[in-house]
This record gives sequence, structure tokens and C-alpha cells, in this order.
Amino acid sequence: MFKPKLKLLLIALLIPMWCFAQQIQVKETAPERYVVKQGDTLWDISSLFLDQPWLWPELWRTNTQILNPHLIYPGDVLILQWQNGQPVIVVDRPDKRQVSLSPSASTSTKAGAVPLLPWSAIAPYLNNDTIMSAEEYERLPHILGNNTGDVRFVSEDIVLARARGRAAQNYAIVRQQNEVFDRHGNLIGVQVRHVADGKLTEAQPDNEWLVRVEQSNYEAKRGDRLYEPEQFNVSEIQLEPASSGLRGQVVGNLHQRGLLGKHDVVIVDLGESDVQAGTVMGIYLQGPTIYDGEQPKYDGEKGIAQSAFDSGNKIEQPAFKIGELVVFKTFDKASYAMITRASELVKDGAIVGTP
Repeated sequence: MFKPKLKLLLIALLIPMWCFAQQIQVKETAPERYVVKQGDTLWDISSLFLDQPWLWPELWRTNTQILNPHLIYPGDVLILQWQNGQPVIVVDRPDKRQVSLSPSASTSTKAGAVPLLPWSAIAPYLNNDTIMSAEEYERLPHILGNNTGDVRFVSEDIVLARARGRAAQNYAIVRQQNEVFDRHGNLIGVQVRHVADGKLTEAQPDNEWLVRVEQSNYEAKRGDRLYEPEQFNVSEIQLEPASSGLRGQVVGNLHQRGLLGKHDVVIVDLGESDVQAGTVMGIYLQGPTIYDGEQPKYDGEKGIAQSAFDSGNKIEQPAFKIGELVVFKTFDKASYAMITRASELVKDGAIVGTP
């Protein structure tokens, strides 16, 4: 099949009054037909066709079959065609109504649309796990104890909490997990873990709060904080590549793992003034500095002669792209992002930038 050479045109990110159609480069290995399967994501499917999967909607910009390019379903057959030298996806959509029968009735349902990313894998963490300043965390109301002198609390336990500020009906009970530092060593916030849910009881004392512990993920403890979370809607995310020149670093992850891969959630040291939900970034790995000489050595390796530091033979290695991530939740000075592709294991310290 003949595939003309296409030029890649970047979106003018800072000129909202203009809209530029993007030409896209289809992979030489792209299939001519693909049947959507249960468990697929739009990102995984688009990665079969494109090196830049965030340009997925461009594949059906001339396709009038689909009103919303983000709504495809298991069983759909995606057919790659070329129209006027441009690639386009045509969808062969059989009836998606699934009928189940029982002795007394029949029900008919439609298969769910394929999601952009596997949000279900991280849904428990989206609304309640957060990053905030140390000062903000210290200002949150905290658990004091209960009437039987316990030190750990689980679902259905009623605890007394220090009353601070306006009372809400429902809370997330959270605990500081660790401090987060940027690539320069500056403290940019504390990561808090969702321990359980909490709900104010109907009867309340005059000066403190009585809270019923609900939906425990972990045992709550004295000193854990009460946090009123913001609800997060992933359906509103629109993908957009990071602007040229933007640079950050992976400075942590949701579960404090040493090695990370596809679908793991990482913390990057870029905040809401730098990125937004939907920002796509490349992940880059830069090897250690090399000191050339009779026997080249890595920085930090034993046996480096002091003269090597002053000889001008210091070589900084280039950064190689090893994956991509999508920012999905931003805070003041940091953001959560999901790794969407990784050819190698990702570690804290990995560079992130334009994809």
C-alpha cells in the first residue's frame, strides 16, 4: 500500500483563535484492519497506528460516521484508508446491543465505550489521594481518639476529631505518606494517602466533631487528618502535547516503587501553572556523565583520577526517549501523570518534556 510522506505540523498552542489541521505520520507497521477488544484503550489502539497517539482524533477528521471520535466500542472494526493522500479510519460498526435472556424477562444493554486510558485502575486514588503544602496539611482537622481508648480505627468505629473551620458532611481520612521534592531539592508538597472515608454523625458535641469511619482502606490512627476532596472528572480530559522547552522530572510515584512501567502513576515536578490535565509528555533517560581517559569511567565510579575532572574530558550523554505519560491531575507545584508507553523501566529522576 502506498503511503505518501507526511509532514508533521505542530498545533499553535498559544493562539486559541486559530485552529490548524495536523498532518500525521502513520506507522509502517499499522494494521489495515483492527477489531476493538474488551479492555482496549484509545491510547493503546492509536499506538498501533501512530507514533504520536495523542493525534488520534485526526485519523477521522473527515469521517462522518462518528460524531465523537472518543466513542468506539468493543467489536468495532477499524479500517485504515487513504483519502486524497491523507489517512483516515473508517469504522465498520455492527449492532452493539447485547441481549441476555432469563425465564421471566429479557434485558438489552449496549457495550461500554472504549476509554481513553484505563482510569479504572487508578480510580480509587483520583479523588482522595492528593499533594498539598505542608502548611495546608497541618491546618486540617485531625482524629483525637475514641471513647474506648483505641489507637486504631476501622469501618463503623466512631471517633472524636478536632473541629476546625466549616464542618462538611463527608470527609476523606488521609495520612501524610511522604514529602515531595523537585529536581532542585526544594520541598514542593506532601503526598497524602487515602486511609478511609468519614461521615459526621447526627449527634454532635459542642466543641469537637464525632466522625463515623467508613470504607476503610487501611486502619485509621490518631492524628490522621480529615480532608474534603474535590471530585475529579476524567471524561473532560482533552489531550494536548506539552509545549516546546517545557522540562520537568519524575520525582515520585503513587506507591513508592523503585521501578515503574506502563499504567503506573508518577509525580512530576510541574504544577498547574505549567501543565494541565491532558498534557502529553515524553519520558527521557539520560545516562551518567562519562569522564574520558585511558580507561573511560562513569561519574561516581571508583578509580576516577582527579585530573579527569579538570581535563575537559567530561562528556554529558544525550537523553533518549523511553516512553510517554499523560498528566491527569495537577496541584500547586506538582502533578499526577499516568505512564502510557515505556520501552524501559522508569525510575525517579527520569526527565519529562515535549513528546
